[in-house]
Amino acid sequence: MEPASVRPLGRHGVTVTRLGLGGAPLGDMRERVDEAQAWATLQAAWDAGVRYFDTAPWYGRGLSEHRFGRFLSRCPRDEFSVSTKVGRVLRPAREPQRFDPAPWVGGLPFDVVFDYTYDGIMRSYEDSLQRLGLARVDALVVHDLDHWFHAPEPRVQAYLNQLVTSGWRALEELRGSGVGAVGVGFNEIGMIPRFAALFDVDFFLVAMRCTLADQSAAAEELVLCEERGIDIVVGAPFQSGILVTGPIRGAQYDYAEASPDQLERVGRIADLFDRHGVELAAGALQFPAAHPRVAAVLAGALSPEQVQTNVARASAAIPEVLWSDLRAAGLIRADVRVPQGESAR
Repeated sequence: MEPASVRPLGRHGVTVTRLGLGGAPLGDMRERVDEAQAWATLQAAWDAGVRYFDTAPWYGRGLSEHRFGRFLSRCPRDEFSVSTKVGRVLRPAREPQRFDPAPWVGGLPFDVVFDYTYDGIMRSYEDSLQRLGLARVDALVVHDLDHWFHAPEPRVQAYLNQLVTSGWRALEELRGSGVGAVGVGFNEIGMIPRFAALFDVDFFLVAMRCTLADQSAAAEELVLCEERGIDIVVGAPFQSGILVTGPIRGAQYDYAEASPDQLERVGRIADLFDRHGVELAAGALQFPAAHPRVAAVLAGALSPEQVQTNVARASAAIPEVLWSDLRAAGLIRADVRVPQGESAR
């Protein structure tokens, strides 16, 4: 994968680099990041040729958008693409002295209200523009309308009804007046067919289900996207950590401690990478980009060094026989594409 190469996202002129910078870590996801380090991290991504930046109101309860905006508002506007998300409205904490920022370790003191109505989406978008200091974003994503955040099903359906009856109208208006692409982001499989049947979606942002460790989106979701010509952005390619650390004690899988079964499977994958002398994280970053509908892979970073490491991973040479060995071992599904023709780089 050439990290700075460009692909279209949707049908309305938005382009993204194959490697994008994900904004959750700069929202103080797992550790506090000071302003100088956040700026240096964004600068390192820019210097490496990354021109796709993804953030959200949820990341640090507004902090990530502020940090991305302070940096990007000083960059030539026609040289980058930025996406943010809708579905959550931020409101000042009712009890600041007792405010709990979880799951963020830092961030800003704002409560979250889920709102997928017309007014809620417009409010969310306009607030994001203020935090970013930009007059528009290139892509807008409906965030987390799935069972990961909203189980059980009646609650999911209630929020989906908000989107059907009024919220999507806001997105159509925004797509016609500055926003170039409208997408929907998920953490679980099963929602892409529902959304594709209801809405004219430019792309889906799929987190944790298009990875070396979890290829479950391939069975139906990716097939549907290919048939419909819908683009995909892949988030959380490291499965929230284990595909960087390997199957060590306490390794994170789906933002929780990995189970014995998950450790065992990732251990088998890691053993094959070790046998071929390839870093596991390099394979994890390149693997999802092999699908023809994947426009970009998002990798977060806490420091300039992490950005530089991810750029190197994205372009590292991986022998084709490694992918063949993974498939032969039953660790890559038979219906999943793997990177081709990149081992000679």
